[in-house]
Amino acid sequence: MAVLTLSAVPPPIAAGARADAFPPFLPKQVENIKDSYARKLASRIERLPVNLSDNCIMSSCVKPLVKGETNPVVLLHGFDSSCLEWRYTYPLLEDAGLETWAVDILGWGFSDLEQLPACNVANKRNHFYQLWKSYIKKPMILVGPSLGAAIAIDFAVIHPEAVEKLVLIDASVYAEGTGDMANLPRAIAYAGVSILKSFPLRFWVNVLAFRGLPLSTNLDWTNVGRLHCRYPWWEDASVDFMLSGGYNVTEQINQVKQRALIVWGEDDNIISKELAVKLHAELPNSILRQIPDCGHLPHVEKPNIVANLIADFVQEDSAKEAEIVSLKRN
Repeated sequence: MAVLTLSAVPPPIAAGARADAFPPFLPKQVENIKDSYARKLASRIERLPVNLSDNCIMSSCVKPLVKGETNPVVLLHGFDSSCLEWRYTYPLLEDAGLETWAVDILGWGFSDLEQLPACNVANKRNHFYQLWKSYIKKPMILVGPSLGAAIAIDFAVIHPEAVEKLVLIDASVYAEGTGDMANLPRAIAYAGVSILKSFPLRFWVNVLAFRGLPLSTNLDWTNVGRLHCRYPWWEDASVDFMLSGGYNVTEQINQVKQRALIVWGEDDNIISKELAVKLHAELPNSILRQIPDCGHLPHVEKPNIVANLIADFVQEDSAKEAEIVSLKRN
């Protein structure tokens, strides 16, 4: 397979360049983002109707341009993030000929939550399942970075028919949900999430998550990461998730039956790489790939490597089948 490549940090948009055509439901601050890859992926975000028991959610995602020969790759995102997390790796996966979706988890991203549903684990899982059943319809290679790995494990255990393989990136799977925050008085919880969306906090998280990020890039990436927080329902959805207790999948890990690829940045300052070894030991049908000189979000920092790892993992069974056919012919 050809090696997929992408420039490490995309250049800012030149003055006078043609503006991207963004969907009207995105916050107006999307116009201020300079990252050309973020702008391009944002222009492709759309909303699909997903029916829950009591209402219909116009749910945000990026749909594939073409159908692939293999089962689809479906990209989740981390805690309080969005599909824009995949701005660098998504186009590489498409270039590899993979049918690729990037999906926003209920309560985060760019879905319409004006009629706010419960944003607990059960509802997040059900929402994703209904989206899968309505639109994706085939067993997925489900990719989860950070908290998205916990979301992926929970989903794969509850709905194994929907998941062919798992890719877990710097997986946050050993935390006991939202911990003591689940017991906070509601007023204090709202104060906490107000800090969560603040520019200084998001900027500092980027300092921790990435290695040697230039100041101008960090400023722009902070705006990308905060974009979904501009919606009026974001605080309500975040408080609802916090008080619900969040994800605790430690007892589900040994129930995972799917083959898994574990990817980890060796210089992750948020989740220790020792937990990568622990997770690999607890998932017997798994392989571990550690990426040197890389922090907590390899799909943002090292998209070329991550895209190639995912593409090889998706196609490994096809390669084995071709080898068997070749042996039989000989």
